[in-house]
Amino acid sequence: MAKKKKINVVYSTNPDYSFDYDDEQELETLAANAQNIYVSIDRKKRAGKEVTLVEGFVGANEDLKDLAKLLKSKCGVGGAVKDGDILIQGKFKDKVYDLLIKEGFSVKKKGGN
Repeated sequence: MAKKKKINVVYSTNPDYSFDYDDEQELETLAANAQNIYVSIDRKKRAGKEVTLVEGFVGANEDLKDLAKLLKSKCGVGGAVKDGDILIQGKFKDKVYDLLIKEGFSVKKKGGN
């Protein structure tokens, strides 16, 4: 259930005032074979530490979190979901690529290594 956020009002003294709510629509998750997923290694703003970055997922945030959980458990490491991307701690580009192919996603590798 999506959490409704009140917009543009901090406080009102009007007893008949009704708050306007920001209705955010969840994206519908595309089928796995319709997704264009990109896998790369990223070191930017991470003090030289490497993370495997999974970009391009189109769908509901819950489905993105479920995919991240699957990838983290199969790689045996931690990670996070930020700004619609999945971050997997460590250099697991090939392993994540293979796992996503096995799940039926259309996947491309980005970057040289």
